This record gives sequence, structure tokens and C-alpha cells, in this order.
Amino acid sequence: MKDLIKDKVILVTGGTGSIGSQLVLELLKHEPKQVRVLSRDEGRQHDLVHLTGRPTNLRLFIGDIRDKERLERALSGVDIVFHAAAMKYVPLCEYNPFEAVKTNIIGSQNLIDAALACGVEKVVAISTDKVANPVGVMGVSKLMMEKLFINANYYKGDAKTIFSCVRFGNVTWARGSVLAHWQRQATELGVISITDENMTRFMMSRSDAVTLVLEALSQMRGGEIFVFKMPAVKIKELAVMFLEKYFPDGEVKIQKTGRRAGEKLHEELIGTVTSADHIFENDRMFIIRPDLNIYGFDIYPAVDYIDFSKRDAPDEYSSEDHLDAEKIKAII
Repeated sequence: MKDLIKDKVILVTGGTGSIGSQLVLELLKHEPKQVRVLSRDEGRQHDLVHLTGRPTNLRLFIGDIRDKERLERALSGVDIVFHAAAMKYVPLCEYNPFEAVKTNIIGSQNLIDAALACGVEKVVAISTDKVANPVGVMGVSKLMMEKLFINANYYKGDAKTIFSCVRFGNVTWARGSVLAHWQRQATELGVISITDENMTRFMMSRSDAVTLVLEALSQMRGGEIFVFKMPAVKIKELAVMFLEKYFPDGEVKIQKTGRRAGEKLHEELIGTVTSADHIFENDRMFIIRPDLNIYGFDIYPAVDYIDFSKRDAPDEYSSEDHLDAEKIKAII
């Protein structure tokens, strides 16, 4: 990893968010020439400066991916981009659908255009399990983001930039995550809410998420979607484990509220519409390679981390079928 990062100029969009800030901390360990953070939140940028110990190779950019001119300024001289900026709260995306379009779709296209104009080498976009068989605005908008990044590899012309995506589920203790939400509820209200006790969700730790994003950086050749294998849990079981760990006195109760708009009972990491012919796997992840039948262009080179004779990946990968409460308990 140090060979990939050392002396490089790296930009993290949404770099003050839960995944983005953890990624910044990890990148700084590998002697980059510069790490740039682009986000709208000046308060969290201020916090990040103190969290990182004010390194001389950290640069903070106040800006929005909706602003193409600002993106081009931020990407000048950049080698690698991690795209973590997004609208990701399901109910807020449902209530403000075109705002999700402006950020998750138009903002992503702005980033693609700026990366091509600035000669960036690699762009890794962070996606979500909600893109597989989406039912809500957030999932649909992030699915379109994936399509934009993958298909940018076809029309980039002579540009050296390559684009890939990573896809994973919920990250424990991320800002807005169910655990952080329960922590506030339990402390302030004395109850925690679940929408449906049969609901299941994939989960992973922040450190695992960052490690796997960097693994995708090392393996990408352009056009892949890296889908990380991760355990799932029933929300009711997660709530019980959370209370046993953090509020063991039994005074905090569980309250059922009903499913919210745009929510699914179960999530999938691989949807039923993805052709199994394009899915390969190794021990840690599935790799969805790009469709090679777009106007006959084959953008995908032979790579050493995929056995192209192995096509036994599942038609779908649902949280309902991969429950592992013990693994989840270890990371909450």
C-alpha cells in the first residue's frame, strides 16, 4: 500500500464524514505528498485538523461536488481520488429527491469531468448495498452514480484516468448509523426504536471498510465494482446486543415504529439483474467486471486477482441469507 500512496497527491471528497475521515487518517500513514479533503462542513474540517495532529501535508478545501469549478480547482495536480461525498440518509432522500439527484448523480458527473480534465490517475467511488434492486431514492441515485463511474471508462478517450466502485453495507458507529442513533435515543429518551424486528442489514467496522477500499485501489484496472463479503444481522438481535453491551441495567426498552419510506426488509449486495457471467470472486470480495458488449469495446485487461474460469458467484447476495450475529457482536 505504501508503494501506491507514497508521494502521491490524494483527494477525498466527503473527507470529514465517517468513512472519509477514517480514510484520511489511514492515508496519512503511508507518506503521501499531500492529502486534500473536500467537504462542506467547516466545523468537521476544524475537528479533523486536531484529530490528525496538524500534518503539513493535509489540505482542507471547503466546497461542494455540485460546484464543478471548485472541483477542478481541488483536483489540480491530484493523482488519486476517493469519492465518499453523498446524500445517504434514506428518509431525507425520499423527502428531497432532486437534492439527492444534484449530489449523488450530477455531483458525481462533475467529479468525473474534473478528474478527466485534470489527468487524475485513479478514482474510487464508494457505493452502498442499497443500489442492488433499489426501491428508494437513495438507492436509485447511488446506482446511477455507479453507472456513471463505470461507463466513464468507455468514453474517456485517450485520458489515463480509470474509474472503479466499491460497494458495502452499513458501517458500525458511522455518523447517522443505527448504533449512533440508538446511543442518542437511549441517553436522551430511555428507549431505542426499530422499524421492523425481521429487518436484516449487512454491517462492517469503519476500519474494515477503509482497509477494503484501499484493497480495491490496489487491484483496480478500471470498470470493476468491488463487492465486499460481509456478515448480516437481524435488527432486533442487533438492538438486544447493543443494550446488553452499553445499557445492561435493563432500563432502556426497545420500541417498534414501523418501516420508513424507501426502506427494504432485506438488503442485497448483488442484485438479481446483475448477469452472473460478469461476477467473479476471491476470498474477500466479489468483483463485477464491466459489460464488454458496449459497441464492442473491451476495456478490461487480463488481471491476476480474478480467475476468469471461475463463475460460481451467486445470482444474488442477500442479508437475509448471511446472518452471523457473533461476527456482528464482535464489531459493535
